[in-house]
Amino acid sequence: MRKSHTTLLGKSVRHISRLRGGGSALPGLVVEKLDKDFLGHTLSQLPLGVVVISGTNGKTTTTKMVTELLKSQGLKVFTNPTGSNFKRGVISALLDAVDKKGNLDADIAILELDEAHAVHFVHEVKPSYSLLLNVMRDQLDRFGEIDKTTELLTTIAKSTKKGVVLNREDPHVMNIGKNLANVDINYFGLDPGLRHHFPSDDEMRGEIKKSTISVGADVIVKEFSSGKATFMLGKKAVATDLKITGIYNVLNAAAALSLVRQIVGKDIDEVKLIDALASVKPAFGRGEKMIVHGQELELVLVKNPSGFRLGLKSFSPKNIATMIAINDNYADGRDMSWLWDVDFESLAESGVRMVSGVRAYDMALRLQYDEVKYDYVDTDLKKALDTFVNETGRPKRIFCSYTAMLTLRKELQNYADLERVL
Repeated sequence: MRKSHTTLLGKSVRHISRLRGGGSALPGLVVEKLDKDFLGHTLSQLPLGVVVISGTNGKTTTTKMVTELLKSQGLKVFTNPTGSNFKRGVISALLDAVDKKGNLDADIAILELDEAHAVHFVHEVKPSYSLLLNVMRDQLDRFGEIDKTTELLTTIAKSTKKGVVLNREDPHVMNIGKNLANVDINYFGLDPGLRHHFPSDDEMRGEIKKSTISVGADVIVKEFSSGKATFMLGKKAVATDLKITGIYNVLNAAAALSLVRQIVGKDIDEVKLIDALASVKPAFGRGEKMIVHGQELELVLVKNPSGFRLGLKSFSPKNIATMIAINDNYADGRDMSWLWDVDFESLAESGVRMVSGVRAYDMALRLQYDEVKYDYVDTDLKKALDTFVNETGRPKRIFCSYTAMLTLRKELQNYADLERVL
């Protein structure tokens, strides 16, 4: 079938799917069946190629930062929206971006890809650059042991043609560099004085894994405080305000800066780069803020012990009404025993107003062990949210697993004007 016909049919399916409230997979599936070369052929049009961003935590926010930073350098960027971080999702996103003849008006593609799906993607489309963020015990029922996840990321790196950016502070990711040849390698990292804020997965479990290589870093987080950070770009210190929230996102910002420096090279406009970073807002559900009944409400995604610990550390619970919503659907990971690796004592003084989600009672039990009081438990997310948001007088924060976040955000559209992202 001619490419233009495939594109038109795919766009039609995409439109119908949206009208029916469907997700992003069906249009991609249809196009994939009609033209197995659609993805590779369409992305081959890009003069700067494709960038793959993968890892356990931080993909969505980092992808958003990289996209905005590259735009600040005058580049036209195609990217896949959150919820489309798999091959068919990328195809569906492309259907929105191409014209009726299948032409893509962009210089570069920045793609957030789930670790396992990224391996299938790079077998078909070799990325020009890749950014590998971290390896955490997240969804082990899907990927197996943590070494399997490292193996997936290594495959991505080895398939990359020009440049790879790696997290110096994660031994699993850092050591991928020793297996690479014929590509530029950049590392991002932390000042030694900040290292204790970001324990690796092994350190959290008392299984310190020593790196077999020692490297410098292209971008380092030198200092950070609420809404501010200082980065070392090479040998130059640059301070900036930040709208992104959470201390973990400061390290993601270093990753984004290093990747963009690698892509743009010596022609980079550093002033525009830092101005763009300062204006980036949190990605949806990742510290996203909205106003509900005159009070601020913040959504914080939590997927594993490290992410939850850093989330609790990043946001003070003082004078905040807190809700925790935990599901165990496939996209969350079915094994929720990781909740016992999180320290909830920081919530002891303020307490938790609402506990919800499929695993609400497991979460409530976990809070009891840390002597954290809670007011309500309701497994029905919609009812729990209604109860929670209709309490007036205090700002609110919801810590939620991935599918719980999707459900809550959809319901919150009844209370706040939120950007459509899926």
